[in-house]
Amino acid sequence: MTAIDSGLFARLVDIRRDLHRHPELSWQETRTAGVVCEFLASLGIPYRDGIAGTGVIADIPGVSNDQLVALRADLDALPIIEETGLSFCSQTAGVMHACGHDGHTTMLLGAAALLSSGPAPPVGVRLIFQPAEETGEGALAMVKSGALERVAMIFGAHVDRHFPVGSVVVTDGPVNASSDSFKISISGRGGHGARPHETVDAVVVGSLLVMAIQTIVSREINPAHPSVVSVGQFLAGTAPNVIAGQAELTGTIRAQDADVRVHLQNSIRRIATSVAQLHEAAISIEFHEGTPPLINSPEWVEVAREAAARAVGAENVLSMDTANMGGEDFSHYLDHVPGCYVRVGSTAPGVNAFPAHSSRFDIDEGAIGAGAAWFAEVARLAGQQVATGEHRETHANLNED
Repeated sequence: MTAIDSGLFARLVDIRRDLHRHPELSWQETRTAGVVCEFLASLGIPYRDGIAGTGVIADIPGVSNDQLVALRADLDALPIIEETGLSFCSQTAGVMHACGHDGHTTMLLGAAALLSSGPAPPVGVRLIFQPAEETGEGALAMVKSGALERVAMIFGAHVDRHFPVGSVVVTDGPVNASSDSFKISISGRGGHGARPHETVDAVVVGSLLVMAIQTIVSREINPAHPSVVSVGQFLAGTAPNVIAGQAELTGTIRAQDADVRVHLQNSIRRIATSVAQLHEAAISIEFHEGTPPLINSPEWVEVAREAAARAVGAENVLSMDTANMGGEDFSHYLDHVPGCYVRVGSTAPGVNAFPAHSSRFDIDEGAIGAGAAWFAEVARLAGQQVATGEHRETHANLNED
């Protein structure tokens, strides 16, 4: 297993706690980026900051630098009031690291220390510290800013309370769902609550829509393809005795298959149009496409799994048994280059851990050591494939199939 010495681990824990005290929202990660740059500078690793606003990119030289292996961490926090009671809890009102990005950033800094202090990796390693994962916008912005130039493969990781600290969870196939949203605006004809026959009730139309939409997943989608359509908001009405002429529904769409993702949107559009016609209401539908599904490929999973075995021991390499319907913008990187996204166990034995995006969310800091070790190992193993050209042959075979 990859050992992280106590001095480095203590330093990483200090950085993680500092980041946790000073969380910053998406596109505002100026101080966080500064902490990253300061640590990289202390290691003698050159960096470029201000990428896509607040992102940081650093390249660790390898034996060859024609192509690179990229490692990514996210920087941003969430608009949540922290209730953990930690001695290092957030000092920024209404903002909290409730998804573990402070841990992800620290893991990647740990990997930077491991990679820069040992033998040169087979190929150069690009460290990508990305803003705005929580809005689903940061990865695409980094890609557009050139973060993947000369990159042959990319890897990322996320802490996970469902798995014990010291484990790395490597899964073939879908890992995260797409994350899209919709808004349906209904225009009826308002009127007095005592004379409904003179109106087109937008509340009735909206209510029918909410119920009809629930049949899409249960009756149109193969149960083998996990998917979700949820209406999160229903806005209508001004008074108890007034029939609403306007209503608005907003919701989220999740799918782990690209074709299912399209089907869900088409079905919402079809059902909404039909219900509106049934009640002589006017309707408009807007979709906002977020992150695509995150799908690991078998060949890159094997590289990640072998790296995990070297980092934490084969007995601590696990896999996900159920679908994760959360979105993750790392999928935008995988639209451009191959790679793999893993989970890092973050819960100590006997601890009732709180979910991500909870005001009481925290991680066992042992996850930082496991994540840093995995990042360093996967960079070296993937770099061997890139250096020998194995990744090109494998990728060609995949496309041919």
